Amino acid sequence: MKRCLCLFLLAFALAGCSRNDPIVVLQLHPKNPDIIYVATNDYIYKTRDGGQTWTNLSHGMSHSRVISMAIDPIYPATIYAGTKGDAVYKSHDGGQRWTSMRTGLDDATISSVVNQFVFDPADNNHLFLATTMGVFETKDGGEHWTKRMEGMKEVLMVVTLGMDPTRPAILYAGTSGGVYKSIDQAGHWEKANNGLVPPEMVKTSRALNVSAILVDPHQPDTVYAATLSGLYKTTDAAAAWTRIGETLPDQMIISMILDRARRDVLYIVGRDGVHRSEDGGASWKAINAGFATTNVRTIAQSPTDAKVFYAGTNGSGLYRSMDAGDTWHPMPRIGGKE
Repeated sequence: MKRCLCLFLLAFALAGCSRNDPIVVLQLHPKNPDIIYVATNDYIYKTRDGGQTWTNLSHGMSHSRVISMAIDPIYPATIYAGTKGDAVYKSHDGGQRWTSMRTGLDDATISSVVNQFVFDPADNNHLFLATTMGVFETKDGGEHWTKRMEGMKEVLMVVTLGMDPTRPAILYAGTSGGVYKSIDQAGHWEKANNGLVPPEMVKTSRALNVSAILVDPHQPDTVYAATLSGLYKTTDAAAAWTRIGETLPDQMIISMILDRARRDVLYIVGRDGVHRSEDGGASWKAINAGFATTNVRTIAQSPTDAKVFYAGTNGSGLYRSMDAGDTWHPMPRIGGKE
């Protein structure tokens, strides 16, 4: 039976059907390029041989769909998985066994979605969660979670978080009312919507649109906000936003990454495939050579080789590029060899 997935909030969902399960999440091991984790609509898979074979790692978890994953940067055998409807799971052995970590997340279960994990670069046990029930924080590796929503009076849903890697106390949150900013690690939030969301739209469904926020590590006052209706940029730490990328053929942006090795280079993905900008978003080039479908849901850059990228699609599987996205090559089907 063909599967169709409807887009709700985070743009994890795009229309389309195929023999391959849509790839929802893609996580790369920080040190070993042969280890990759992928979450589909049904399961988590892991490869230890660069994608030639895949193992199902979902044993011990509930049947709730995995929406987000994160790998501990210090101890990469430790994996976190965020779900739709069953909060957070954690594995200490590379996904072989999973433990529910939901203390303090009672509000983030049943109908909620755990959208994103963010690590404090100074402490790998200190994490933040973006969920449809708000921002949560743990200081003990997920044993206990505390809600951090002071100042977000008009919103509930938090879609995405962006942390300034040079000043980790500064966080940006993409919410159901645009963008909020914290300068004290989520202790208090202030609205930062100037140029992004008109005041009259904040309380309407049309404000539910921020899908990704990224802080430029080379220029930390430069922040990009991808939405389901366009791309925005600030160069003054969110004092004001300017719309960019208006020449893109599709303004519904699903995912976004900044090139870790090249300044001002960013990638966005969506229903029209992958586009790359090499001038901070002023101009764009489609880089879709090799895809069987341009319905792309997620993209990741290798931590060990800056020219290697992976892209997960909505129905045609996983692809790899060895030339920074100029050409893409299909990988063996998730779950086994083709």
